[in-house]
This record gives sequence, structure tokens and C-alpha cells, in this order.
Amino acid sequence: MTDGLGDKLKGKAQQAAGKAEEEVGRATGDVDQEARGEGKQAAGHFNEAKGNVEGALGHAKRNVENAIDDATN
Repeated sequence: MTDGLGDKLKGKAQQAAGKAEEEVGRATGDVDQEARGEGKQAAGHFNEAKGNVEGALGHAKRNVENAIDDATN
């Protein structure tokens, strides 16, 4: 299990790219581009959340392993 950092970074990058695309679409009146940007942002939020969950699960796993080690030693 990973700490989720890769997914968090990927998510942040997708959010930034999506926001830029959304703003360009809004500035040029291109509603399709604006919608694509919003979609990229949503994907970015998902990946960031996935990374957060992976990190929390990894932390919980380490805590359980440490508790088992402490109990058996």
C-alpha cells in the first residue's frame, strides 16, 4: 500500500489544468471547452481523494502492525 502521494499530486495537476481549460473556455465563449475543464477538475478531485484514502489506509495499516509487534514482543 502506498502513501497516496502520487495520486494526490496527479489530482492537483488535473485540477489546475482543468481550471485553466475552464477559464479559457469561459473567456472565449467555448462551452464545450469549459465543460471539459470542469470534467478534468472533477477527475482531479477524485484522484486527490483517492490519494488521501490510500494515505489513511497506509497509516492505519502501520498502526495495526506496530500494535501487533508491541503485543507479541
